[in-house]
Amino acid sequence: MFGRGRGTSGWRRKVAHGVAVAVAAGALGLAGPAVAPAGAAGTACPGRLAKTVRFATGELRVYKNRQYACAVTVAKAGPRRVMSVTLQPRGARAVVDAGRFTRQAGPVSVHALNRCVRAAGSVSGRGTATGWILC
Repeated sequence: MFGRGRGTSGWRRKVAHGVAVAVAAGALGLAGPAVAPAGAAGTACPGRLAKTVRFATGELRVYKNRQYACAVTVAKAGPRRVMSVTLQPRGARAVVDAGRFTRQAGPVSVHALNRCVRAAGSVSGRGTATGWILC
């Protein structure tokens, strides 16, 4: 069917090019929109501040825009220490950022269009968690 006859290499090249373009477009479509930090307001998360929960060694901040929820744990001034932030949309896996930080853990973002989320944060072993919020 695809012999070595005249004109078949041009046809194959066009099909291969079309397939490559379709694969590249599909990969870009699956990547989805990027969530960039909003640097103008000095926050690490885009959207509006929806909830702040203070605890002994810092605070947990949860932000929300139309499609995404974002959370950070901010520590009170001090040296580098163990910190974590967790954000989970209802029905999906939690996203965690943990390690030794000086100022903040996170930001972590999840797709939360029409979904409740719960967040947790800790600094030096002391922390807090929310129930289901932003419903």
